[in-house]
Amino acid sequence: MERPLTIPRTIRTRKCGMRSSQRRASPKNGMPHSRLISWFRSNVTRTGYPDRRSPGGGGICIVIVGLPPSLGRAGDQPSQRRREPRLPIGPSVRADRLARQPSPRRLDGDGSSWLAGRRSGAPRMSASFELRLAPADEARLAAVIEHARRDDWARRLMDRDPSLWTDDPIVQAAIADRLGWLDAPAHFTDQIAALEGFGDGIRVAGFRTAVVMGMGGSSLAPEVLHRTFGTAEGYLDLRVLDSTDPEAVDALLDDLDPLSTLWIVASKSGTTTEPLAFLADAWARIDAALEAAMSDQQPGEFVVAITDPGRSVAAIPHHDQLREVFLNPPDIGGRYSALSYVGLVPASLIGLDLDALLTSASTMLAACREPNPDQNPGLRLGLALGELARAGRDKLTFIADPTLAGFGAWAEQLVAESTGKHGVGIVPVDGEPLGDPGAYGTDRVFVGIGLAGQPDPSRGRMDALGTAGHPVIRIILDDPMDIGAEFVRWEVATAIAGAVLGIDPFDQPNVEDAKARTRNVLAAEAVGVVEGTDVAARAAEEAGPEVIWIEELGEDALVDAIRASIRGAKPGRYVAIQAFIAPTTERDAAFRRLRALVRDRTGWATTVGYGPRFLHSTGQLHKGGAPIGWFLQLTAEHTQDLQITGWPYTFGRLIDAQAQGDAEALHAAGLPVLRLRLGRDAAADLATLERAFARALGG
Repeated sequence: MERPLTIPRTIRTRKCGMRSSQRRASPKNGMPHSRLISWFRSNVTRTGYPDRRSPGGGGICIVIVGLPPSLGRAGDQPSQRRREPRLPIGPSVRADRLARQPSPRRLDGDGSSWLAGRRSGAPRMSASFELRLAPADEARLAAVIEHARRDDWARRLMDRDPSLWTDDPIVQAAIADRLGWLDAPAHFTDQIAALEGFGDGIRVAGFRTAVVMGMGGSSLAPEVLHRTFGTAEGYLDLRVLDSTDPEAVDALLDDLDPLSTLWIVASKSGTTTEPLAFLADAWARIDAALEAAMSDQQPGEFVVAITDPGRSVAAIPHHDQLREVFLNPPDIGGRYSALSYVGLVPASLIGLDLDALLTSASTMLAACREPNPDQNPGLRLGLALGELARAGRDKLTFIADPTLAGFGAWAEQLVAESTGKHGVGIVPVDGEPLGDPGAYGTDRVFVGIGLAGQPDPSRGRMDALGTAGHPVIRIILDDPMDIGAEFVRWEVATAIAGAVLGIDPFDQPNVEDAKARTRNVLAAEAVGVVEGTDVAARAAEEAGPEVIWIEELGEDALVDAIRASIRGAKPGRYVAIQAFIAPTTERDAAFRRLRALVRDRTGWATTVGYGPRFLHSTGQLHKGGAPIGWFLQLTAEHTQDLQITGWPYTFGRLIDAQAQGDAEALHAAGLPVLRLRLGRDAAADLATLERAFARALGG
């Protein structure tokens, strides 16, 4: 074991030199020793109206920051900020763009944000946008653009007018509390000094790796940033833990030194099951390492949290012992949180230039104020997506440049969870192999996301798809840093698509169903299912489809099971592979082959999601969207399970209960689901599955 990390006093949590018993004895408020780093919201919001959520009309202002002056404080305005990029991201990045001066951050008299170039016209956009439609689709889009122009959708969005989505006053009130993402670029630009100071301090302290423990938006934004930019020299390697499969947990963590790792627990509610399970496991690993090293440091000195204020932070175990607690604005939903602390704290640890990222985002946000929807990059995209979905083209297929491959997973969660409800929705398709035009049905929209100056192997096929009459959207970024702008473009577009579809894009009414069923499964096991009791009756009623062991069933019987389950499926369906197993490159490849096979034989769109990760992404769409999904659920035998320290069950039991809970929810909604279990030789079972599908689908 390496010598335990010694945290320099200049950046340690206040009073962290005390022993835990002393720290517990001294609190006089809810969080006396963890440093709270929160956003700052001025008295006048960007709409020019006093913030109604704080007493006397003043803005929310929770700034309790323990950063020493040498590392910066939230809200500092340094006279000279670093201009050169902190993270080298290859020759495709133009240094002049990364080194551009940040836009002045001030408020005009009307309370709106002022950005460079605003008074002389719309800011220059650095990404090109092409939209190729068939004449009939062009006519539909022209009509909805005219409607949005006439009803002033751009102004209403930026004015936070909830009537854009609904006339119901109750829903309007809920939406009004979910529009803080429109302020994120400006508000978090004011936190750059504190964030960079935090990241630099963590490096000085000797941390080498950061592990983000979160689900959904809390993990996808850090993942896409790390996949796109990597880690700058001298900064931390970043890993994302979002699987409760014990094999996946071991694979991600077992080679790490717990005492040179910064553990980041991210949960908006503070009660999300998976991050809390990861935290319990991490705490035990740190505690054991400290004991082995005979160190008097405390586990909390190696953990930070990103959550909301109030009950959310109070719900996180050990919240008053953590090194840092970053409090996000509560009016930013998880899937709209990429440009909040959720994305920016991990970004500061990998050495990303936060100034360039947020400047890119601010430029796009300014462009999305354009009243003319035809010239508004976010509105135009959202109107197109919404209207095409209304016309039956509801399978949004992402084809991304390898450099930007992680973006599709982030957009998948945003689009699916925002639009998939009340029997409608847009089905995002990420990672499906690109085929010839004849392989697709008439329900597709294709989005190509590329990088200027890079080879584009998909260009020919994308052109062929457009020629064949499929809608094709192409977005070409000047450099990877423009991903900040794309976060904003797609957030605006998704909100606008929700307005076109007539739904609230900021709620997730069906997510809780599978969670509640998972809790019931675990509770039934905890008390024991006794035959003849109410618990037994409920368990039998809600069990859903039985689980079939592939190795016991055999290939011939598996072919029959697939045919029986998929019989009667009509055009316009999609096949969702729900893999409650540990992700590996070999399994990724197997799923790509299976997806191409299904698509080519049937014309159906295919998606794949590893569980429980997808439950926080496409899970809402599966249960709440149009009832056109066919679900293949895969679980696996756990050859080596892992106890969750302090919890009454293991990671293996948790993921199995999550799979069962989701299957029950699908079954209760009348949706077809085939449940298969992989044995000890998962690779062989997946090969059997692929052959069985080929036979079942007529090959």
